[in-house]
Amino acid sequence: MTVRPIVITGDPVLHRRAVPVEEITEQVRTLVADMVETNRAAHGAGLAAPQVGVGLRVFVWAMGNDDGVPPEGHIINPFVRASKAPEGHPDPDEESEGCLSVPGEHFPLRRGERAAVSGIDVDGNPVEFVATGWFARCMQHEYDHLNGFLYLDRLEESWGRKARKVVKRHGWGLPGGSWMPGVDPDPFGHDDEDERDL
Repeated sequence: MTVRPIVITGDPVLHRRAVPVEEITEQVRTLVADMVETNRAAHGAGLAAPQVGVGLRVFVWAMGNDDGVPPEGHIINPFVRASKAPEGHPDPDEESEGCLSVPGEHFPLRRGERAAVSGIDVDGNPVEFVATGWFARCMQHEYDHLNGFLYLDRLEESWGRKARKVVKRHGWGLPGGSWMPGVDPDPFGHDDEDERDL
């Protein structure tokens, strides 16, 4: 297993729809194993294949939950159907999201409280569950990556303006940006395995 660089917003692979996995090859198995290792090194709650520069419909997660789902897992060719997000403005203290491809930043965003998830694993077995709470948020966040969206694209306008300024200030928004988990300083300052970002 190899830790791979995580690409930063602006790289084209993050802003286009990923393609389905047609066949589970040894390369796909290696990709999943590398993504699990990369997510661990980055203290991530989840990681989608486009975030390591691969435009395939695969994501992994590492998040405890109350839904009877293993706390670490992966899914290939997922479909995620979420409940509608609650009305009103997001709470900056309770609903702020982070993203490994927007390193070190958090912005508030409302998401649905439930998400039905289905797909397959590397052995071709069906994966199906309903996620709730923050685990549902994680599933929606990673699924967005597979459809060419970052959570920044879903922010309310006032937060979106702030996010665009932050992206510009960091010099992101261009192809080629990345950071290396376990080598570069942790952009989120994690010092605890329980603290994770998407």
